[in-house]
Amino acid sequence: MTTVAPDSDVRRHELADFLRSRRERITPEQVGLPRGRRRRTPGLRREEVAQLSAVGVTWYTWLEQAREIQVSPQVLDALARALLLDSSERTHLFALAGSLDPTPHAPCPSVTPALQAVLDQLGPIPACIQNSRYDILAYNATYGRLLCDLDALPPEDRNCLWLAFTNADWRASLVEVAEVNRNIAAKFRAAMAEHLAEPAWKALLARLEAESAEFREVWARHEVVGQGGRTKYIRNAHVGLLHLEHTNLWLGPAAGPRLLTMVPLDEETRARLEQLERLATRPVRAEHERVDGEPVDGGRVDGQHVDGERVERLSPAAV
Repeated sequence: MTTVAPDSDVRRHELADFLRSRRERITPEQVGLPRGRRRRTPGLRREEVAQLSAVGVTWYTWLEQAREIQVSPQVLDALARALLLDSSERTHLFALAGSLDPTPHAPCPSVTPALQAVLDQLGPIPACIQNSRYDILAYNATYGRLLCDLDALPPEDRNCLWLAFTNADWRASLVEVAEVNRNIAAKFRAAMAEHLAEPAWKALLARLEAESAEFREVWARHEVVGQGGRTKYIRNAHVGLLHLEHTNLWLGPAAGPRLLTMVPLDEETRARLEQLERLATRPVRAEHERVDGEPVDGGRVDGQHVDGERVERLSPAAV
């Protein structure tokens, strides 16, 4: 009968192998140590890594032997520095140790011209690039006018969570704002579990708690929801009711930066998105003017009709 090793055993052995491989690739000269005459070990010796990391030699030896010992985030940080790990290797080290990195992650790289071109080519489908904190990093013309005028906002306010709880135009565009906001707060809590020590996440949370009583009430429920695509209705101030499929496409192996699209689910919505794209690329008009010159009614929501159109019970979704 074959016995499967527990996950913790596998992680310890992977961590031991990773540390050994990183140690053996570094020369003493790279870390300011003399090479000496007699050196049979490739790279650094274990005692040298222990010295550079300010940990005991025996303890570090046990770590490379996959012994069952606890490793604090502070020690992992010291090891990462001593072994000259780059950002990807550092992330891998903390993942193998099952620990949260206490230092803030590097800021998301700027959106490249190629990525912006992809967004623009998707029009009239609304599309944007967000990070896991719901910061809107880039967007096309249609998304920029979908829920509010993003161009009119400072970059620090272009955050879906912040806008959902504090921006009047954004909130007015959400057909069921209370349920949508409850959903996005639950997604944010689930995502934040991996970023509890990061200043940017803590700052956003503090800002929301200070500004929105609704957010404080929702946050106190401790609800969590995973990511996923959803159907949603949006009442755009310029072109009316839109029926859309919200889809996320992650730009890396982890649930970090993602390409978000809002695909129309009927021909009327597609036609209205085409109108919105034309509006977004023209000079700014009055806030409540359709592209064809017809005024937009704010619409009635009673669980059955919006702007005179029948709407089934809506599934809440974060924007």
